[in-house]
Amino acid sequence: MTDRKYRVLVVDDDFMVAEIHRRFVDSTAGFETVGVAHTAADAVSAVHELAPDLVLLDVYLPDRSGLDALQQLRGEGNATAVIVITAARELDTVSRALHGGVTDYLVKPFEYPQLADKLSGFRRRALALADPGGVDQSVIDSLFGAPATAPASLPKGLSAGTGQLVLAAVDEGGEVSAGECAELAGLSRVSARRYLEHYASTGVLSVRLEYGRAGRPVHRYRATR
Repeated sequence: MTDRKYRVLVVDDDFMVAEIHRRFVDSTAGFETVGVAHTAADAVSAVHELAPDLVLLDVYLPDRSGLDALQQLRGEGNATAVIVITAARELDTVSRALHGGVTDYLVKPFEYPQLADKLSGFRRRALALADPGGVDQSVIDSLFGAPATAPASLPKGLSAGTGQLVLAAVDEGGEVSAGECAELAGLSRVSARRYLEHYASTGVLSVRLEYGRAGRPVHRYRATR
């Protein structure tokens, strides 16, 4: 299991919105905010200085577009992952973001589970790309946007956003118990176990029993690949 936390730079011209995004990030297991910027120029400088793993980038900034800042960074050869968070819905903006190599795109306003889902997706890709053993076709499909792990729908009472957090925790831990998953995902043990058992029943996760010297065996879960 790794205690690695992904370092996030929050960029938004609205001080209050930036603070909300910072709190969202810091409430997500495995992520921490290392800086906040309110202009494109400050965002570029912060990327240079802080070298974050991920930037949450607004498009509408007071000095120039956040996409201009992204273009500058890419022109410098900077490959920092970027999730665009904006009210912009125009196709040309979305297209430009895609061509700039953004990791994901989230339209304002949104709720915390939607951002948590995006962060979870980023973490799953980062872990897959860091795997020294390489990847198989199913993982490659997921990296390029094809759903490969989570089912299309969940039973009543389970949410997709929390499900992604659980799956990301399993990926991060490699093989986890319900308690370990709960700690990684920031959930209660009971809630984590419900999701783990569901994904195990659908084949997304595999489970084995670990027998100790005393007491009941521990169920340990890992991704099925």
